[in-house]
Amino acid sequence: MDEKIYLTLDIGGSAIKYALMDDHIIFLEKGSISAPRESLNEFLESIDSIYKRYKDQICGIGISMPGVINPKIGFAKTGGAFSFIKNMNLVEMLQKRIPLPITIGNDAKCAANAEIGFGCLQGIDDAVVIVLGTGIGGCLVIDGKIHIGKSFASGEFSCISTSKYCIESDIDDWCQENGVTGLLHSVQKSMNTTQEYTGKEIFEMANHNNFDVLKGIDDFCNKLVRQIFNLQAIFDPQVIAIGGGISQQSILRECINKHIDRMYNYYQNNGYPLNKPEVVICHFGNDANLIGALFQLQSIIK
Repeated sequence: MDEKIYLTLDIGGSAIKYALMDDHIIFLEKGSISAPRESLNEFLESIDSIYKRYKDQICGIGISMPGVINPKIGFAKTGGAFSFIKNMNLVEMLQKRIPLPITIGNDAKCAANAEIGFGCLQGIDDAVVIVLGTGIGGCLVIDGKIHIGKSFASGEFSCISTSKYCIESDIDDWCQENGVTGLLHSVQKSMNTTQEYTGKEIFEMANHNNFDVLKGIDDFCNKLVRQIFNLQAIFDPQVIAIGGGISQQSILRECINKHIDRMYNYYQNNGYPLNKPEVVICHFGNDANLIGALFQLQSIIK
């Protein structure tokens, strides 16, 4: 029996990453093109152009992208950074050009599907996935499946309020505390500087034991763990999986565990009936969306 080959796409704000993969999540080829930002037609043309390179090799296309999306039919209520995508069935539009099975899912939910199918959530019934990136992506996993919600917007963690008061600005959103900007602000405050740093630069300084940077990361993790306990209290999952590029940093993982121990001891000492969150790190890093798109596509191609 011939091995099935799939085309998977990870559509982000700046680039479309693509890969040829087989049933065993082996990458046969990878590449990227600039993301189309001007129009819907340009968006569809970009996907079609990648398909045409590989149309004689593949049996289907799995797509991960931002937005509020119904993955069962490929209907996009919104397209995240792609403002021209609103209330449309993208699968139907693409299949006018591409006569193959196509699936489309939200990027954070695709990252979670990668872990359900092949990674740290195999065999897990109930879980929370938190993806640390520009914002806070994520989802709930219930009975081993992604929970998308009645309007497909479950897991939009960026919107969670972190303020004691009524929200007066977007600085009160969780994405501002634990997205990329939140990490930078915590480090800048600790260093008493306004200088801009990338995440890579921040962790390079941390790995050289820069005290102020380590203090900033500690503040960042304290804020993150507060929300981890909130999710634990609301949903009581078996595990909480942390993804995104910075999740692979050992300093971050150690700091998260330290604050989990500290906060759990507080709750225990005060008689709260709260289980200690079991935090695991997602396996697939920057390939998670591509692998999750494959898992979703495989569900319709037996």
